[in-house]
Amino acid sequence: MELLYSLPELLLSTFLDILPIALILFFFQYAVIRKQVANLKKVLLGMLYVLIGITFFLMGLELALFPVGRSMAEQMTNPAFLETVRISSGSLNWLDYYWVYIFAFAIGAGTTIAEPALIAVAIKASEVSGGTIGVFGLRIAVATGVAIGLALGAYRIVVGLPIHYFIIAGYVIVVVQTFFAPKSIVPLAYDSGGVTTSTVTVPLVAALGLGLAEAVPGRSVLIDG
Repeated sequence: MELLYSLPELLLSTFLDILPIALILFFFQYAVIRKQVANLKKVLLGMLYVLIGITFFLMGLELALFPVGRSMAEQMTNPAFLETVRISSGSLNWLDYYWVYIFAFAIGAGTTIAEPALIAVAIKASEVSGGTIGVFGLRIAVATGVAIGLALGAYRIVVGLPIHYFIIAGYVIVVVQTFFAPKSIVPLAYDSGGVTTSTVTVPLVAALGLGLAEAVPGRSVLIDG
């Protein structure tokens, strides 16, 4: 109920976030191009939809996605749960968190496949390649990469390794692959990686990371989350 009461404030905040984008678009349209906006009523209606959609999306994050992500992380890192699924002897170690890695992998794959921005890129890539690049195949390839990355991220939080080790290693692998990959797919590969950080994937990944950092002993939400 508190979020419902704060709806006007959230609407205003979202409006102020969108306003600069709209002002820039209209400035260039009228001051630089000096032409009327085609279908102005539809454009304004679309912006209204964006405003309402983003507002309710943000409410949904607070009501569902972030709490669920934290809850799952807390339950999977609960010592009582880990004791029932542990595979090591002695004190708990990183191997006993295998369900966390599996969950992170599944969340990474599922959210990426459902990512609207990636679907749009995959459809366009299929069109310009004459069907050589399959829509579903590209989505699966990107989703697999994100899933592996998210599982590694969960592992990093559990063991507490510095994040720059993983970032440097990842960039080295990408740069090396760039030299050997067919030139025609390099731009698409980089674009596909970028569009995965969008509306569906980011909230769930953030919720999982923050939840893990809060639940794993000795981890910092600011540094590890």
